[in-house]
Parts: sequence; structure tokens; C-alpha cells
Amino acid sequence: MRKIIRLFLVIGLAIFSSSALAADTKVFNVYTDANSPDNHYIASGYMGDYADVSMDNKSMSNPNSGSTCIKVVYSAKKTQGQGWVGIYWQNPPNNWGSKKGGFDLTGMTKLSFWMKGEKGGEIIDKVVVGGIKGLYPDSSEIAFGPFKLTDSWKEYTVNLAGKDLSYISGGFSWIINSDSNPQGSIFYIDDVKFIADTTVKPETKKQEEMPFYVYSDRGAMQNHFIASGYMGDTSDIKTDLGSVENPYSGSTCIKIEYNNNISYGARWAGVYWQNPANNWGGIDGGLDLSKATKITFWARGEKGNERIEEFKVGGILGEYSDSDSAGIGPVILTKEWKQYTIDLTGKDVSYILGGFCWSTNIDVNPDGIVFYLDEIKYE
Repeated sequence: MRKIIRLFLVIGLAIFSSSALAADTKVFNVYTDANSPDNHYIASGYMGDYADVSMDNKSMSNPNSGSTCIKVVYSAKKTQGQGWVGIYWQNPPNNWGSKKGGFDLTGMTKLSFWMKGEKGGEIIDKVVVGGIKGLYPDSSEIAFGPFKLTDSWKEYTVNLAGKDLSYISGGFSWIINSDSNPQGSIFYIDDVKFIADTTVKPETKKQEEMPFYVYSDRGAMQNHFIASGYMGDTSDIKTDLGSVENPYSGSTCIKIEYNNNISYGARWAGVYWQNPANNWGGIDGGLDLSKATKITFWARGEKGNERIEEFKVGGILGEYSDSDSAGIGPVILTKEWKQYTIDLTGKDVSYILGGFCWSTNIDVNPDGIVFYLDEIKYE
């Protein structure tokens, strides 16, 4: 009798352990194999230079597992003039927040996905979970990147612990840009899935180490923030993040052209480098730059005497506001490279989503201007 009771206890313990293990490893698939009934979300949300990308979700080119993977070909031709492209896996298809959909992924603590490049060295700007706005917005937006691919399959994970995943209609997206991949790229994706891993704990914002670059060279992995926050007469601005016209250091610099068309009647213009792109305070994207005491950058004008009204750090307001702001100006540029410094002593830079900014106006530059920036970094 004791043996029978002991046997039942062993069996019961085994069943309990199996159930606990199953609960700890719960999975919600985005993509496993082409047309798998376990797949969720549809790759329907094309963004940016959408004509520059083709995607085959039935590729049999050495998948990481199963019989197929996703093959992406990006031409970097800037067909729509955006300089970047991305694709969202959505529910329902083509849902940009106008329709009720999505899934409750509460309990999931990470997104796991496998990627590789055709040659290696391809740079993915970021991978995003959630982030769709509209009438039915996602409950969170979590970004991961940038990262550089190898020519072999590698697993990447996005920490989702502690995030509100109660409504996610944009289950997975990737974004790549032409500055980081000027010749285009081919890359592969496989085994995209949400996992309820109880060992994953919420991330806390860490203090970034110095120096912390906004821009060092075109497509450099150490670059942070995106030149996305166009202001004023936005159509009067043209930004080239990969100019080879006499850079201060490295192989490229930033060339900015500001013409006098007054396209929207504002009579001024400027650009913010933001995290993430186009973040005007609606997304929790600030970085802790508390170790910085200054930000330095190099600038020069095409002719000399170009006047920039302000170079600035921080100052973006919203639900998630910058913790402080600092700036210099007006600045009169010379034809030669010159280093400028924004003093951050006594400033609270513990949460900065507007990493760098310039602005000027047509009244002090009636013929428009061309100027250059390089080596923008916090120190």
C-alpha cells in the first residue's frame, strides 16, 4: 500500500513539474513556417520606401528551422524619398489602429527571433513590438536596436518584462535605413515568437557610458538618435547623413541645405535628433546621459557667415518630456571646421529623447544656407 501511495506521489509530482514547465515556457508564435496554423499576425504594414523592398515568406534558403524562412531584399533606392523602410506584422492585416484587433499578450516576457545577413554586416535599425497608434492604439511600444547581422543564424531577444502587453496589434516590425545600408541588403528572418519566460526581469534604464555619439560616421553602430524631427518650413530642408564633402573625421559628415522657399510660411526651420524616430514626447524613449558634462560637435559653413540661431539638447515636451534643455546661439559659422560645446554642467540630462537639434530662420539667411556637421557626441 505504501508503495502504491509513493508511486502516485511520484506520478503526481511528475505531472505537476510538467505543468509548471509548460507554464514557464508558454509560446505565442508570429512566424514558424510559411502558412503554419500556429502563425499570428500578417506582414502587411509596409512603411517608408515600400517600393524598395520585396519579401518572400516561403524562402527555402537554409532556414533556421523547419522548411521555410523569410527572405527580405532591400534596394536602398529611396523610391518614396524616405531613406528607410520597414514592415509591420499586424492583426488584422493593414490595421494602423483603425480597427479593433490585436492580442492580449499579458504574461509574455520576451520576443525571440532569429536573423542572418546574406553577406554579414547588414545593419538593422531596430525591431519594434507594438507602437501602432490610432483609434485602437497598442498598449506599449518596445524597440530594440540597432544591431549588425552576421552571415550565420543568430537569436536576438527583446525584453518585454514589466510592459503592458494587454493589447498588441503590431506584433513585430523591423526597420532598416539607406544610410546604414547604402548598397541595399539581403537578410533572413525565422522563428519569431513571444515567450513567457519567468526568469526574465524588467530592465531598468542604465546610465550611458561616455563618449556617447549622436553622429560619428554614416551608418556607424555607435550613432544614437534619429534626425527625424523636422520643424517649421520642413520642405525647405534637405539632410544628407552621408556627405563625403570634406568631412572633419572619418569618411562622411552631415550636409544640411536650407533654402529660402518659405514652403509653409513659417520663415524658420530646424531638425531634432530623436529617440525613437519622430518621438515628440509620446513614447518612453529617453536615455540617461547623466555622466555627460558637455556635448561637443564640429560645424562649418559652405561659404562662411551662415547663422544658426540655436544648437540645442533636450527641450521636447509631452507625456514623456526631456528632463532638461541646454543650448548655444546664435552661432556664426566659418568655412573651416570649428568645434562647439554645449555645457551641461548643472543640467538634468537623466532622461533625454531629443539628443541634438539645430534651428535657424530665413530673416538672418535670406539666400538660404548650406552647412555641415560632424562628430556630435556627449562627453
